Amino acid sequence: MQAKISMTAVYIGVMTGTSLDGLDLVAASFQPLQLHATLTVPFDDDLRDELLALTLPADNEIDRMGIAHVALGKMIGNAVNQLIEDNHLDRTQIKAIGSHGQTIRHRPENAFSLQIGDPNTITELTGIPVIHDFRMRDLAAGGQGAPLVPAFHQALFQHESIHRVILNLGGIANVSMLPAGNPDAVYGFDTGPANILMDAWCHRYTGQPYDENGNWAAYGQPIRPLLDRLQEHEFFAKEPPKSTGREDFNLEWLDEQLADWRSDLSYDELEDTPENIQATLMKLTTRAIKKAIYRSKELMPTGEVYVCGGGAYNNHLLEQLRWRLRKHEWTVQTTDVLGLAPTWVEATAFAWLAMRYCEHLSGNLPAVTGAQGFRVLGSITHP
Repeated sequence: MQAKISMTAVYIGVMTGTSLDGLDLVAASFQPLQLHATLTVPFDDDLRDELLALTLPADNEIDRMGIAHVALGKMIGNAVNQLIEDNHLDRTQIKAIGSHGQTIRHRPENAFSLQIGDPNTITELTGIPVIHDFRMRDLAAGGQGAPLVPAFHQALFQHESIHRVILNLGGIANVSMLPAGNPDAVYGFDTGPANILMDAWCHRYTGQPYDENGNWAAYGQPIRPLLDRLQEHEFFAKEPPKSTGREDFNLEWLDEQLADWRSDLSYDELEDTPENIQATLMKLTTRAIKKAIYRSKELMPTGEVYVCGGGAYNNHLLEQLRWRLRKHEWTVQTTDVLGLAPTWVEATAFAWLAMRYCEHLSGNLPAVTGAQGFRVLGSITHP
């Protein structure tokens, strides 16, 4: 029996984040927001490894990219069909798929951002139009092409009388600043690494894909000289609008910083434990977030922080944030409280961006990305 949803258009959003922990899919309708179905599909190890490898320069990239592009398109197309079939959705009501794809290079300084996951393959497998390549239109208009989710956060979460910050903790952390009752003053930016370094470091030393609840980091103590060195990365000194990715923050970069620190006169061997380094990486994340929130204290002196993304389940990190933001009485909770589970926020944002495209409405916020104006984002591939 097919689940009939009143004649509202349904959009499927598909997201794979920087952390590559899986493919998240939602089927959603808007006004009001309703999630009809959700699904997470884990990556095949070989495809995940290849997508990770493609984020950094290497040999024979174009052939390898082409093969991965089609393979990821097949994975997304099959996952969309599974979402529809498992939940008995009516295909005739599904207007479009918003597929972000996997970012393999984000170079706003050169006005390009490249996501792969072939939309032709997705359309061929599903028979549904695919909206894709969301970032380049903003970049062409002089923007960073990122972050794109703040427009969705504003549409969904802005409050008339309470200042809110939506904090997305994926591979990279970004904030959407939503001043109460003031849609024109919304802005947002990437604050720096979140799970990208913590997950990689955790995997190297424990074999686990991530530090569950932040328990491992909680055993450690941040190393002050190392933290200061990591914070010298030029990204932290940039003023918004700004965006970053795996090109800037990766294990190779971290290893270089560790080597420099170990050869420094202030180096103390007793501090050099894997869990202390994990605690330092967490502090690198939380300190940048605190700085981001406090830099707007004139506009938003206090309010509510709502966390989404995989990092929303890192209890130790959330506790650290509460502690850091206590002075100005910011509360820190997950987006569950607002009616949307942290896992599904980004995929829902790309369903929303697909809807905006189909309705010929803008999907970017120039105050966030630095673009010259509002733009309809994406391109369409028809069945």
